[in-house]
Amino acid sequence: MRSIWKGVISFGLVSIPIRLYPAAQERDVSFHQVRRSDGARVRYRRVAATDGEEVAYADIAKGYELPDGEMVVLTDDDFTNLPLTTSRSINVLGFVPLEQVDPIYFAKSYYLEPDRTGLKPYVLLRDALAGSGRVALVKIALRQREQLATLRVRDDVFVLETMLWPDEVREPEFDVLDEQVDVRPQELAMASSLIDTLAADFDPTKFRDGYREALQAVIDAKIAGRDVVAPPSEQPGVDAAGDLMAALRASIEVARTGRDGQSSGSAQAAPAEAGSARAGAGSARAGARKGQPSRSRKEKADTAADEVVSSRPTRRSA
Repeated sequence: MRSIWKGVISFGLVSIPIRLYPAAQERDVSFHQVRRSDGARVRYRRVAATDGEEVAYADIAKGYELPDGEMVVLTDDDFTNLPLTTSRSINVLGFVPLEQVDPIYFAKSYYLEPDRTGLKPYVLLRDALAGSGRVALVKIALRQREQLATLRVRDDVFVLETMLWPDEVREPEFDVLDEQVDVRPQELAMASSLIDTLAADFDPTKFRDGYREALQAVIDAKIAGRDVVAPPSEQPGVDAAGDLMAALRASIEVARTGRDGQSSGSAQAAPAEAGSARAGAGSARAGARKGQPSRSRKEKADTAADEVVSSRPTRRSA
């Protein structure tokens, strides 16, 4: 990995020299814009809107447009004089419970690697923070912008999560949610049964990007000169305005079938071979822990769903 920033963690009177690395990388398939007829790359030039003349990069400044269309030009000197007090420093503001930080505030994640000279204070703060059950609330200046962030421990490494400022989070204003909606107890019980049926521990390795794989297959077929085979289409969903109970009942049956078959053929599950291996291991573990609460919870969910289904009155033909 390549570091993108170097600075210190300021914790009281202690300074810990660190380097910052992006914790994630995009796996999207990238494209260039080309001319359709021969695949020639399409290039862009920076031109002035007033006269169409090309503008050199050294002559480009930042402009802030006023409501009347007038432009205020800002130079590099204007930005240099701004008071970025947290420049090259991650200032610890306090320590808060992680559950109090709404995930909607999180933006990007970065790993923090200590310099060899700062290894001991890094480990000291890391172990103390891990044992506290809290995360550090910090400020950092990245790319000429001051940002709020949290500092937590993951796999013995500090992870910096940059955050949005409170005024950057929009308030949901959906008038439709103010309307009175009557939910029947049977529908609520059925929805709860569906949740219990699908309840599981989070394992990100079970999921994959089906669109990216299909797109890569199309590209590979083009390179090899083969025919492009369309991926299998997913089953159409049930109309939300239709019979809600029927949709929930069908969803529970699908969930039971998928659970019994360990999600074989699922659009977002891992490949069939790995799924079968996990299914066998899961069955063995389930047989060895018959008395555990997780199994009884599943049985209760199935029983509750069956009771809701059986309690629904049968329609008579006219």
